[in-house]
Amino acid sequence: MDRPQPLTRELERDLANIRSLNRRFGSYRQVRHFLRRWLRPNEKARILDVSTGSGDIPRLIVDFARRGNVSVQVDAIDQQASTIEVARRLSNDYPEIEFFCANLFAWTPSEPYDIVLCSLTLHHFSEDDAVRVLQKCREFTREHALVTDLRRSLWLSLGVYLVTATLYHEAMTKTDARLSAARAFSFAELRELARRAGWKNFGHRKFPVGRQVIWL
Repeated sequence: MDRPQPLTRELERDLANIRSLNRRFGSYRQVRHFLRRWLRPNEKARILDVSTGSGDIPRLIVDFARRGNVSVQVDAIDQQASTIEVARRLSNDYPEIEFFCANLFAWTPSEPYDIVLCSLTLHHFSEDDAVRVLQKCREFTREHALVTDLRRSLWLSLGVYLVTATLYHEAMTKTDARLSAARAFSFAELRELARRAGWKNFGHRKFPVGRQVIWL
């Protein structure tokens, strides 16, 4: 998933699996938990979604905002052109979302965002680059940042192995999921990365299943 690749049936199937994993194993619940705290009826919010994949988190945000009478504008970035192509196709009914093929480290917004989200991405980076990601999330927001990721543990690795042996059989999904579990940061490691990135007075909490969240 980290390598540039053309749009293929295998990639589309893997992106569909990621959406399924997000829905089944807590990613959507985590994001909604914070949206309920941060978005208020009749307000407006400008939001950035980092490493958006096929855009399921931005669509979830817009669905939530529509139900709650909140006006949102979502910029969604991903460095993979083929993935952005899928995200745009799935989001035809979501004019509130604009997708960009862009690298976070080269992204230059015209003004800060009210909320910056980065979901299940940090473990794809080295420690030093993960610090840079967190610095960018803090730099680009005027109010809130939400970074969700896996939480490394033996139970997570065992659970991912079981799920990819029984429910998700595609080679790309299986490889990516198992590597992600192995590369995830522990609870203490993520806290230290946030401190290195200059985050202060941030929240940090464990979520099921094998997830953790830091926020400003």
